[in-house]
Amino acid sequence: MAKGLAIVMFSGEAEKFIPLGVLTQTAANLGVPVRIFVTGYATPYFAKNKPEPRLTKGFEDMAQKLMEGLKKLNAPSWYEMLKEAKETGDVKVYVCSLMAEALGLKKEDLDPIVDDLVGATAFMNETADYEVIFI
Repeated sequence: MAKGLAIVMFSGEAEKFIPLGVLTQTAANLGVPVRIFVTGYATPYFAKNKPEPRLTKGFEDMAQKLMEGLKKLNAPSWYEMLKEAKETGDVKVYVCSLMAEALGLKKEDLDPIVDDLVGATAFMNETADYEVIFI
């Protein structure tokens, strides 16, 4: 069994943040260490001034129905799930230093949920024995 779960969060699509929260929270509840590497189009959603996540073209109707269903269930948001996971277990959120620089973001511009800015090499070294999921 892998020593932990490494999640590479690349997408900026609204519905893809849900599995990020669910998988992170579940792993943390099971005592599995989680490391999240935020990169690409997901990067702006980890800044203090977040945009609204975008629904995937072609699936707007399904995504909207899913979001409404989750609201009816009083399900926590992906962000609330990450916060709870960080309080529960060994969870770290890293933002890709290259993407942050490309977007003009510094550590102080990032949401408090972010632990640090790191490069891909540092992330890969830390998670070498982890199961990797790409979202």
